[in-house]
Amino acid sequence: MIDTTQLAEPGSPEEMLLRRIDFERMPRHLAVIMDGNGRWARGRGLPRVEGHRAGVKSVREIVETAARLELEVLTLYAFSVENWKRPRFEVWTLMNLLKDYLYRELQTLLDNDIRLRVIGRWRELDNSVVKALEVALEATEHCQGMCFNIALNYSGRCEIEDACRRIVADWAVGKQVDIDPETIGRYLYTAGQPDPDLLIRTSGEMRLSNFLLWQIAYSEIWVTPTNWPDFRRPHLYQAIVDFQTRDRRFGGVKTDSNDLLTAKRQR
Repeated sequence: MIDTTQLAEPGSPEEMLLRRIDFERMPRHLAVIMDGNGRWARGRGLPRVEGHRAGVKSVREIVETAARLELEVLTLYAFSVENWKRPRFEVWTLMNLLKDYLYRELQTLLDNDIRLRVIGRWRELDNSVVKALEVALEATEHCQGMCFNIALNYSGRCEIEDACRRIVADWAVGKQVDIDPETIGRYLYTAGQPDPDLLIRTSGEMRLSNFLLWQIAYSEIWVTPTNWPDFRRPHLYQAIVDFQTRDRRFGGVKTDSNDLLTAKRQR
């Protein structure tokens, strides 16, 4: 049973949104493209890196809220393969913010029974970052609550490429490998996890940015003009409310009783 007392102030607009959520129809896997840190900073006359620092507060609130909502999986797009094109100081700042987050928030992850996982080619990152990730991964390995994926040095195309390499390597040593969607899914970074039901993108951009290209085939997409540093619980609640209004057919068509009756009369 979800404890809603920790999710909104009584009588607040936030609570009104929370009341509209059907906790029996929650998304199992929520994925987020955290965009708009630079725009947030630019709008305030600040350096881009200040937007990244401000965005950490949003990460903290959304991770804790998602865990309290008892979501199975939360995936945050933190650093893409393409992000290496950014200025060196900005990349350095992002990596240091990541290390600081892991250090400061590890106990929070443990208190909320959150298991950390990292997807992407993260072992290619600086050795100090890899070590910090390994410490957090080992510390939360026993956790049984929400799985929190951080996508680092990530690319959807690279993920599929890496999956193909592993399939070919297993085939080369004589393993039976059938090429079908289920098999490919087992070789992805997110193997064993449900595909995202809901994909949120902040800052209003209408693109996928090479994120979870295989997994989001049937994800519902919710885009908000809000920049990531301003994204808080009410925005998350609104996204879930809107998600629950969607008619998810997965490529099929729902047939009601009237359709069946018409079909019988036409025979």
